[in-house]
This record gives sequence, C-alpha cells and structure tokens, in this order.
Amino acid sequence: MRKPESRAGTVETAGRAGQKHRGFLEGGLLLLVTGALVALGLLYADRRDIQKPKDTGETCTTPGCVMAAARILQNMDPSKEPCVDFYQYACGGWLQRHVVPETNSRYSVFDILRDELEIILKGLLENSTTKDRPAVQKAKMLYRSCMNESEIEKRDSQPLLDILEVVGGWPVAMDKWTESIGPRWELEQQLAVMNARFNRRVLIDLFIWNDDQDSSQHIIYIDQPTLGMPSREHYFSAGSDQKVREAYLQLMVSVATMLRADMNLPKNSDLVREDMAQVLELETQLANATAPPEERHDVTALYHRMDLEQLQSKFGLKGFNWTLFIQSVLSSVKIKLLPDEEVVVYGIPYLQNLEDIINVYSSRTMQNYLVWRLVLDRISSLSQRFKDARANYRKALYGTTVEVRWRECVSYVNSNMESAVGSLYVKEAFPGDSKNMVGELIDKLRAVFVETLDELSWMDESSKKKAQEKAMSIREQIGYPDYILEEGNKHLDEEYSDLNFSEHLYFENGLQNLKAGAQRSLKKLREKVDQDLWIIGPAVVNAFYSPNRNQIVFPAGILQPPFFSKEQPQALNFGGIGMVIGHEITHGFDDNGRNFDKNGNMMDWWSNFSAQHFRKRSECMVYQYGNYSWDLADDQNVNGFSTLGENIADNGGVRQAYKAYLKWVAEGGKDQQLPGLELTYEQLFFISYAQVRDSPLPHWLETGSPLTSLASPHERTPPGTPWRASQAEPELVRQEGFLEGKDASVPGLERDPGPEPPPRPPARVYTAHRSPVDTVIGLLPALQSASSSDVHELQT
Repeated sequence: MRKPESRAGTVETAGRAGQKHRGFLEGGLLLLVTGALVALGLLYADRRDIQKPKDTGETCTTPGCVMAAARILQNMDPSKEPCVDFYQYACGGWLQRHVVPETNSRYSVFDILRDELEIILKGLLENSTTKDRPAVQKAKMLYRSCMNESEIEKRDSQPLLDILEVVGGWPVAMDKWTESIGPRWELEQQLAVMNARFNRRVLIDLFIWNDDQDSSQHIIYIDQPTLGMPSREHYFSAGSDQKVREAYLQLMVSVATMLRADMNLPKNSDLVREDMAQVLELETQLANATAPPEERHDVTALYHRMDLEQLQSKFGLKGFNWTLFIQSVLSSVKIKLLPDEEVVVYGIPYLQNLEDIINVYSSRTMQNYLVWRLVLDRISSLSQRFKDARANYRKALYGTTVEVRWRECVSYVNSNMESAVGSLYVKEAFPGDSKNMVGELIDKLRAVFVETLDELSWMDESSKKKAQEKAMSIREQIGYPDYILEEGNKHLDEEYSDLNFSEHLYFENGLQNLKAGAQRSLKKLREKVDQDLWIIGPAVVNAFYSPNRNQIVFPAGILQPPFFSKEQPQALNFGGIGMVIGHEITHGFDDNGRNFDKNGNMMDWWSNFSAQHFRKRSECMVYQYGNYSWDLADDQNVNGFSTLGENIADNGGVRQAYKAYLKWVAEGGKDQQLPGLELTYEQLFFISYAQVRDSPLPHWLETGSPLTSLASPHERTPPGTPWRASQAEPELVRQEGFLEGKDASVPGLERDPGPEPPPRPPARVYTAHRSPVDTVIGLLPALQSASSSDVHELQT
C-alpha cells in the first residue's frame, strides 16, 4: 500500500513498542545467519591477496580504532569454531550480554543505536536556550507538553470527549445516538472528516502521491485501508491471534466503559460489549476483504487509472458518492476537483468486496468503528488509566507492556518534527565531512553493480544498457538536507509555521500535528513533484530506496558505528554501511523496483528474454527460501514470495560490498590494523557484516506469534510503497553452514574435511557467474530466512 509524502512533516506515528519504524524498516526477523554464513563462505572463496594486518604492522591507535577493536572483541566469542558456528563466533559475546528489555518487543543493534540516538535527543530537547530558531522552539515545546504528565492526568479524558462531538459522536458512549444523529449521518462526510482533519484514512485509503506513470506529477490514489491491529492475520488466524483478538475487544470495551462513566452515563455493560463485538466483526470482514501482501507485489497489476465517472460506475458501494467524498477531503485545502480529474485505484478487489460489507452493517456500527479508530490512535495522549487499559493488548500483541515516558516523547517529537529535531541531532552528533566519505562508498558500490550487470549471462544487451543507465541515475541523499543548518534559510521555520503548541495542551498539540500532516499531503495534488525533497528526517536509524524517485537515502542516524565511522578501518565501513548501500541499490532492480525506469516512472524496459529469465531466477529463490523453517516458530516455513525483494537485495548487497572492498584494496587502498585483533581485513569485513545484525530472541516469539513473513533483515513494504525502508528486526536463527569449493580457504578458518553437501538449485539474480563465492552467497542466505516501513516495512 502506497503511503503519502508526509514523513518529514508532522505526521504522528505509533508508540514505541511495535512502532512502525521505516527501516533497515517493522515486519520480520533479523536474519543473522546470513551474515555469519555468507561471511564464512566468502572468506573461503576468495582471498584476493588481502594482507593480514599482523603482516603489515600498520596498527591504528586512534580513539576510533581502539573503540572499534574493543567493540568487536566484546561482541565475539573466540572460543567457538568459526567454520562450525560462525554466528556464535562473531556474535556470541553480544548475545551473552543482551536480552530484550521489557520496554521493547525486539532488540537488535539497530535498536541499540536508536536508544543511543534517543538519549542524545533527550538532552537536546531538554536544553532550553533563547537562541533557538522558531522550528526548534516548537519541537522543544511539543516535547515539554508530552512530558507534562501532571497536566495530562488533570485533564484526563476531557480532550477526547471534546473531539467526539466534532466527529459526530461515538454511539457506544452516548445515549440516543441512533435517534438524534443517525438520521443525518453520511458515510462520505464522516470519512472525509477522518481523513482531512485527523489524518486517519479509515475504510477507504485516499491519499496523494507521485503518479507511478509520471513521477513528475501527483495524483489521487484509492486503496485498501490499514486496520486497527497491525496485521490482517490477527483477525482470523488461530493460536496466539485468538488471544490478541480477545485483548483487542476487551480494550474496546474498557475504553468505552470509562468514557461512559466520565459522562455520567449508565454502565450498560451488555450494550457496550454488543456494540464493540459488532465493531470487531465489521473490522474482521474488512480484513478479510483486503488482499494479503503476497498478492500485492506486482505494482503494474495494482495500478488502475480511471476518471470519476468510471470510479462511480465500477464501485457504486450501494450509493456511495465518490465525488462528494473526494471533494469533501480536498475542500480542506481549497482544491476543487477538475471535470476530467483522474484517480489511480490500487485496491480493486477490496472495493469489490466492500460493497457487500457496507450493505450489511448499520450506520451505528459504522460510526462506532470510525470513531474507535480515532480513539485507539489517541490513547497515547490520554491519562495513565487509559494506557493501563491498553496494557493487556500490548502484552498479547508485542509481548511487552512497559512504556518509558521520555522515550515515547522523544520518539513522538522526532517522528512529527523530523527536520527540526534533525537539525539539533546533526549539529551534535554528525561530522559534516562524513557526507563525502559515504558518497565515495556509494560511487564504489554503484560501479561494482554496473560491472556485474555487464557480466550477467541471463540479461541481453538492451536490458543491460537500460539497467546500467538506471543504476547510474540513482540519486543519493546522505545525512541531512543542507537547509536545516542554514540560519539564514527560512524554509525550516516555514515548514512548521502553522503549528502553535502549548505546554499544557499535549492532546491538542497532537491534533494539530494530525491536521498539518494531512493538509501537507493533500496540498501536493496541484504541485509538481519536488525530486529534491527529503521525506525522512536525519535522526533516523534506517536506509531507504524510493522506486518513484530512483533514490537512495542514508540518514545521519545510521551513519554511526558500527555501520560507519571515518575513524574506523574501511573493512568495517564496507562490511557495515557498504552492505546497506549495496542492498538499497539492488532494491532498484528487485521484483518491485524493476518495474520503474531511471526517472522513477513505471515502465516495462525489459526485453522478453531478460524478463523471462528474471522471473525464472526469482521463482528459484522463492522456492529455496520457502523450503526453510525455524524450530522456534513451530517449524513454520518462510514465505519466500513475500520476502523475495529483500532476499534479492540481501544477496546482491553483501556481494557488491565485498567486491567493492576488494577493488578498493586492489587500487591501492590502505587499511588499518586494529589493536588486539589477529584478523585479516577480509575477516574484519565479514565480522562487521555479522555484528551489525546481532539480536536476541524477541518477546513476540514468547507470545507464540506466527512466523507470517520474514524480511531479511529488512522491513518488507508492500509494492508501490514510495519508500522501501530497510529496518533491522530481532532474530535468533541457528543453523550450521556448509561450504562449496575445495580450494578456497583462509588461514585460521580452515574447515575440517567432510562430506560435501548435496547440490541445490542456485538462488541468484544479480550474480555474474557461478563460483564458490556465488554458491555460498546463493545458498546460505536461505538459512537466514527461517517486515518494519513498512516497515514491514525494512518500512516506510
């Protein structure tokens, strides 16, 4: 599902546990075995005459090198045999020192970096100074209002009760709604209010985004909506999902009961439970009407362009007036529909199913559902008793109940004022010259990818040429946009000019954010696409690829150790952020990215020959990954189809990074020895690759949640999502690797002789030729596949 261009503005996001981080993602397990096994395979496969540090005597003793050496030694378990269990060898020390905190549903290196980033932001947001520019002042005001718990407790539910009147009331928390408001109720107007004023796209997802077929223009999209619970599977799967549904229903009942009491209405438990049971039944029907992610991979099949008359004719929805609905949404930003206005419909199967659902349920149930979605979103802004009511649901869903207030507030402010908060973070923690170093790494990885394309036997010359043109046209954004540090540039302050926060009105501040985010997105309909726009903030530990923009983004938050540091050896940088860069570049040519040309337009630029071979190789990878399971997830098999894009990117990313490092050394690059480590540079590369993926067992496995999808190690985002976000997710997959290639070995990591593994079909897409390196990279990543943007989305 495509999301609007609103992430750099004032759009609210979910709470900390289970939050939708865009990410390197929200949506799978962090697959450490890939790092371990691929590393080991490559170490065996290709020495390329890289010198061992101990032979060079070039020991680096700068603080950055000493800290890197200490980190690596701490995270390793040298008592383990690397060729038997490289995972424990590279990461055993880290796993012994870390468990998933009660405040998190998962915990990985990514989460540790986010924790450290949030500590920095906490200090910056709490540092009051009169020298702050207006945008920063507003960010600090928003943070203080979030931390003002005494005022939030004092106001209790009153702010929520006030807005219930604005949205036409919540029938379950009212007397005589059916008689008083019901006769005047219009679905079109209610959906428009939820969309334009509260940025809640319920029942029908209407939003503005780049036109897939013309990336320079914006267009209206109509799609299936998100649901109250994170996954459609929660609504009808057995096992642990039954407990999640029960906790979800109890949350509905508890909140409605509390609000009735606050309005001095009779408790009426039977009515409340009956109403909320109807809401859950309705939402279950909606979930069943939506298409699962694996059916939404092909963006070319999703895209259906039509005018309003065709929209009304195809999807009448029992008298639903599409023109009234869309115009009501756009009127909030003073935009009038054109006589020949066109829309793009993504969710055709959903809209076909929706007609029967609308016909079955009463206006009372529909209104109860619409308002419940707003109430559910606003619980985080209410007093503690409402959060206590949510605790059992969070426990069933994420395996955790504990919430740390200051972290919630830091995350909330950073998510809603990314540019303002990012300006503080960059000044504090991101050296400006790091931009140039990362840019050089991108150039090296891109060059290797282009060279690899030229060597592919399954792609013909015309497709190679266009693929190379696309690769060379990929635009990068590194660290932060320059304007956020330019005191004379007013763009940052203008970005938040409509916001006027109060330290005592946290709930209302949140409503301002919702409205501002919605309007910022809707206004773009009549605007040209700004290809230079940053739609993610600097203080984010993620990496991104946008097919509509053919653009990769590496915020300052991820350009930190262990991924990157100008003070650490290049072997670590190539194995860390280099792998991420290669991953994101490859996304431009995966099962979704391949549908877009160098300008970000959806176009079939592949020859029939090349497209056929791509599909064949992709099917092989789907089959291979789908044959792996994980005993800790009840031996469920991986969904190889859902994870295809991430698996293609993973396979390509590490290979490109390794080849780029070898090329850098061959061209005269001089790396440094770390003190106390008797490791070759190539071993450092793969240990770096493995250690950026450390993660213990996540809480959600303790709840018995099903292994519905894995996105190694990135959040899976549905096709057409504007930003593919790579996000780390926790994982503890243990499988022994095996190697092919009798002649490949590395001193210190020799493999004991034994029977060769049985042959398996190759699972390679962007690989030039079959070699021991390719064999191991092609086969062993499958063992990792036992998300969050959407993140799940690496997602968003």
